[in-house]
Amino acid sequence: MTSHRSRAAVTALALTLLLATPATAATALSARDAAPAAEAASTSASLLELPRPTGPYATGRDTLHLTDTSRRDPWVPEAGARELMVSVTYPARPGTGGRPAPYMTTEEARLLLAAKGLEDTVDAPTVAATRTHARSHAPAARGRFPLVVLSPGFSTPRTTLTGLAEELASRGYVVATVDHAYESTGTAFPGGRVLTCVACDRVRETGPEGMELVSEGRAADLSFVIDRLTGRHPSWHRAGVVDRERIGVAGHSIGGNAAASTMAADPRVRAGINMDGTFADPVPASGLGGRPFLMLGSTADHSPGGDDSWDSGWPALDGWKRWLTVDGSGHFSFTDIPALAQQLGIEDPGTPISGERSTAITRDYVAAFFDQHLRGIPRPLLDGPTPGNPEVRFVSP
Repeated sequence: MTSHRSRAAVTALALTLLLATPATAATALSARDAAPAAEAASTSASLLELPRPTGPYATGRDTLHLTDTSRRDPWVPEAGARELMVSVTYPARPGTGGRPAPYMTTEEARLLLAAKGLEDTVDAPTVAATRTHARSHAPAARGRFPLVVLSPGFSTPRTTLTGLAEELASRGYVVATVDHAYESTGTAFPGGRVLTCVACDRVRETGPEGMELVSEGRAADLSFVIDRLTGRHPSWHRAGVVDRERIGVAGHSIGGNAAASTMAADPRVRAGINMDGTFADPVPASGLGGRPFLMLGSTADHSPGGDDSWDSGWPALDGWKRWLTVDGSGHFSFTDIPALAQQLGIEDPGTPISGERSTAITRDYVAAFFDQHLRGIPRPLLDGPTPGNPEVRFVSP
């Protein structure tokens, strides 16, 4: 176990990363860079597009508004019951459905850009209109598919994991991507409400303990989502395609910590992934019941010695496990952000890996992990370094 001091230091570093909300371009633009970025944004209107999924299935997407009446919202108790917005991306019948599902609303994009100081250099409608590949209202493909629940980084909306969700759905997974109320720069809820990051101010006030509470609260959220997708009276009308015995959880940043927190509390979850997230809520000393877990992070921050919570979390993991780092990656390399920033002409000198490579690596290793541990398909990609992925290091502390 890490000491209280080391845990506090690690979580303070996480707060610096997370509360800076670098959620649009993964870089701070200098005045010198602002004009080229503005020009790129103005000339690329309607051209932003998520990378095309590579799996054999067409994909569909539905949006759910879920309310957990058993809990009050932890950040705004006077708001009443805990609310979640969930995008469910799933294998669909080819050639069906309506238009491509929307990426985000213009107001969500505006708030996201404003949080990073990019509202004057990147066009919010351009970001909102990013082309996705899942079709709205498409009938589900025949069969039953494993369920993967995704949780985004703190202050970052669920939309930034859309590309990963579409990729997994195209490979035969039902993917539920969750927005946790009052924990993002802005999330649209029914009734014209856009809820902003009240939790950000609370976490600044409470320090490391606040981030631990975020992860624990998200674990309750994710278990509730699993309830609503696998229970006797599910909230999703296509829930019959979900294989209730094959459930995984993954997340980025604090969402990755929440994956472990969910596994610690919910035995239904068979496998989990933490993408570059500090374990503010530590991995239990008793482990995760022998279930598999993947730690996938940036080399700069999550090599041994870079994050004490990974150093102490690793020996506590008591099942199949891998610790992988990606050379040249940054904190947001495991999201949609690098691919969209590349199209906007925005570069981060501190993150030399391209959006194309970071997308391909994230997709391949996340899918390989769930294929092996939810579907029983051996994936040699997870056995050790490969010539085709020289950026990926297998860590052996």
